[in-house]
Amino acid sequence: MIEILKASMEHNDEDGYVGQVEFKVEGHEHPYAITIQSKRRKDWSYALHFLKEPGKEEDIIAVEDLLEEDEWFDQLVDASLNALEK
Repeated sequence: MIEILKASMEHNDEDGYVGQVEFKVEGHEHPYAITIQSKRRKDWSYALHFLKEPGKEEDIIAVEDLLEEDEWFDQLVDASLNALEK
């Protein structure tokens, strides 16, 4: 399970949509941050990293594998888009 800690999103003509979501994963010691970007709110690219301090490589690989499942990734994108609309 993912727990969203903080989400934000900005939009400009040059970069399109750029968002950041800070989140925890159940059973993982350290929280994560993901930066997402898309020109037109589809075909998102992302960069995943630990939020503050480094953690286990196998943990971040496990999260990357989970992000390949649309449900997890969509949850993070939706949290960021919801922050834009507020």
